[in-house]
Amino acid sequence: MLFAALALPGELAAQQTRYKLIDIGTFGGPQSFSFFGQARSLNNGGTLVGFADTSTPDPNYPNSNPLVGADPFIEHGFSWRKGTLTDLGALPGINSSNVSWVNDQGVPAGVSTTGNVDPLLGFPAANAVVWVKGHIFNLGTLDGGYESLATAINNRGQIAGFASNSTPDPISLFGLGTQTRAFLWQNGTMRDLGTLGGPDAAALLMNNRGQIAGFSYESSLAIAAFVWENSKMLNLGSFGGSFTAPSWLSNRGQVVGASNMSGDTTAHPFLWTKAEGMKDLGTLGGTFGSANWVNENGEVVGAATNQGDEALVAFLWKNNVMTNLGTLDGDPCSVAININSKGQVVGASVTNCFSDSGRAFLWENSGPMIDLNSFVPGGSDLILTQGAYINDRGEILATGVLPNGDTRSVLLVPCGKGTEGCQDVVEGTAAIQKNRAPVTNSAITRTRRRLTPGQMLSAWRARLAQRYHIPGLGAPRN
Repeated sequence: MLFAALALPGELAAQQTRYKLIDIGTFGGPQSFSFFGQARSLNNGGTLVGFADTSTPDPNYPNSNPLVGADPFIEHGFSWRKGTLTDLGALPGINSSNVSWVNDQGVPAGVSTTGNVDPLLGFPAANAVVWVKGHIFNLGTLDGGYESLATAINNRGQIAGFASNSTPDPISLFGLGTQTRAFLWQNGTMRDLGTLGGPDAAALLMNNRGQIAGFSYESSLAIAAFVWENSKMLNLGSFGGSFTAPSWLSNRGQVVGASNMSGDTTAHPFLWTKAEGMKDLGTLGGTFGSANWVNENGEVVGAATNQGDEALVAFLWKNNVMTNLGTLDGDPCSVAININSKGQVVGASVTNCFSDSGRAFLWENSGPMIDLNSFVPGGSDLILTQGAYINDRGEILATGVLPNGDTRSVLLVPCGKGTEGCQDVVEGTAAIQKNRAPVTNSAITRTRRRLTPGQMLSAWRARLAQRYHIPGLGAPRN
């Protein structure tokens, strides 16, 4: 009776949670997708951005530009708002585009192939773009380079990203053949932000104050995180290793991410502030962790290993205390990807501890986790594998996967009882339990093997590389 009484508040909170699922769809092709992690694909006004396949085959596939991604079909950036899906198009010609970020005014920025071939690399060149009032604008490159990508746009209309120049670089950060530099674009001009002493840098994040976060080679060729402000690039430091990367930059100027420990065999999550510098947030008793997001209240989410590195588990760090958020239905591992200003957390609970795709979850009101597949309507074949982003209205961006492996960008919208398509977690849980395939004992045994710090470090770098479609990003250089 005591355990039942303790569990009751969480169960009641879960029963009150209702969502309506919206499959964003495509432009005639099989797939759609929205970036998450170091991206803002959903704003607080409910505008969702991403990219979707058209029905037009890509004539260059598989010789595709990694900044855009390999896809058998031409893909176009999209903007979705209040039930209307808009094809943003691409630069003139048979070109692909995708969107990295949308600001609070609904202005998207990203990348498009140009129709030209990069003579250094032999695949279609791609340039940073912004869409303003339905028109696409090419932001260009730096000093005769061929490649660029817009990674962020703030409410001032400033755009951050990275671009190649014409200086040959055998250790190019993104394998583009020439130096890659972080840029700030404003008022029609692209500005090179410099580096931390090495040849390359990339801007990944920007807030509404105009602060920019990213990473750069140092003179030693270690990769360090930076914040750029008032024409100065500040090295955020490290925990003794050769690789540090930021995951998010808040409007308060707080930065979170992960930094290798001395020896580069593992990494710890960090929170950086201008006043206190880089703070080690620790782990859940193990040796590895990574911070994925910080909200405007200074609350941090990510994943860290428990005692003995038996499992990688989602955490919430608040008021100097790291809380284990658990998993769904006894899954061995989980990862928290995003947290909004209300403290609602989304992420993935996984049976394979080396993946961040499994079952999407929502954690709120002190838990427990809610399986977002509870809100998939009957008759749908979608499986929600990741809760990718949650805005301050409680709207959730999720990744949906069909039985054939095609992905869909999915939006879950809070709704009231009686709303058409609205489903509460109790109804949905019953449907999941009825339709869920049994899990074999051999599968459970296989995925509960002990994690090694090196494997976790490789998986973390792989997730960072996936964000930019570039294999090997973040591998230490000797």
